[in-house]
Amino acid sequence: MNLFELSLRFSGFPIREAKRSLAEIQAIPEADYEGYVQSRLENILSFHLAENPFYQSFAPGASASSWHRVPVMQKGDLQRPLSDRLSNGFTPKTVYVNKTSGSSGHPFIFAKDKFCHALTWAEIYDRFGWYGIDFHHSYQARFYGIPLDGSGYRKERLKDWLGKRYRFPIFDLSEEKLKQFLEHFRRKKFDHINGYTSSIVLFAKYVSSKGLILKNICPTLKYCIVTSEMLYDSDKSLMEKAFGVPVINEYGASELDLIAFTNSLDEFVLNSETLYVEVVDENDHPVPKGEAGRIVITSLYNKAHPMIRYDIGDTGIIHPDSTLKKPILRKLIGRTNDVAKLPGGKTVPGLTFYYVTKSVIEDDGNVKEFVVEQTAPDKFRIIYVSERELTEPEIQTIRKALFTYLENDLTLEFERQDVLDRSSRGKLKQFTSLL
Repeated sequence: MNLFELSLRFSGFPIREAKRSLAEIQAIPEADYEGYVQSRLENILSFHLAENPFYQSFAPGASASSWHRVPVMQKGDLQRPLSDRLSNGFTPKTVYVNKTSGSSGHPFIFAKDKFCHALTWAEIYDRFGWYGIDFHHSYQARFYGIPLDGSGYRKERLKDWLGKRYRFPIFDLSEEKLKQFLEHFRRKKFDHINGYTSSIVLFAKYVSSKGLILKNICPTLKYCIVTSEMLYDSDKSLMEKAFGVPVINEYGASELDLIAFTNSLDEFVLNSETLYVEVVDENDHPVPKGEAGRIVITSLYNKAHPMIRYDIGDTGIIHPDSTLKKPILRKLIGRTNDVAKLPGGKTVPGLTFYYVTKSVIEDDGNVKEFVVEQTAPDKFRIIYVSERELTEPEIQTIRKALFTYLENDLTLEFERQDVLDRSSRGKLKQFTSLL
């Protein structure tokens, strides 16, 4: 057991018991898995209807036998004092408490009971173990944000030391900083990279621009795991070429658990052990496999705080070949709240702008990063970091592509900056509607 696991046990999180429970769940045969899922749904729903006053008022009369009628929880529903949302017998001092990043625009404080939080770590250990990544020994290069206040900063640095991680703070991703990052890879025996997609992509571009392959510099490097932001096929190819190692995609949410993880067959496997994941339509009814909809998730073990049919704010598609024991996320499309409404009446996912622009803006490697903001129904600002200003022909190419995919008569503004503004946790919001 490594120092981080010992710190979990010392803090009252039963990690050994959680690992044992996870193994028992995974041993349930496919033929019996529907019974397992149904019993957990009934158990967690009945518990909160009996023991959680907040949920009693939120979902009166809810029944697991009519699951599609159980009301869907929005993030805004949870923006009230945590003490008002805890189940009987739990207090802020007896649970794991944290807050969401706020990248959806609806930040809130959440809680997990200690067994549920231990299960989260058991799940993470299990998925990383698919690739032989052992948190007891594997040394992680961590591309994450970090609190800048004294106590928060020291706490995260301690957690990194306990967990055999070296953190690269990502609020400053200037070329000079990226050069310093590269020097760490020359000196340290990293086993894998883990962190926010956009930051690691930027580092990959820097490595590639120098004509280098990271694994040649750091021979111990085996994998790159990206999380928290969209992973595009083109970025995945770029990183694999620049780093010389496979890229693995992770999808998770701090208020829930690890949600999906790429397996060795390049399938994006959903967590069916501790979560129940649905894709639903505008009426909150499950859509057929293969169709797009909102991702709604139930935490099967969190008794401290109800996370039942919780709308995480993303849209996606479940693969038609999915089973209850092995559901596969065919595609993660993006955030449901990042929607662009156009003058012609069309409503499109905001990431459409980002994706189309991306397809033409990075061809020559000049543009390092960019984001798109909608400032009016017909006006969009593209803010970018580059070695030089975009030329007029390049701007016209972008305009033509957006007009082709969306509609004509849109006004595009281009603004070059030295560095993009990231959230307090280091995430990059790729599309934002200011309407």
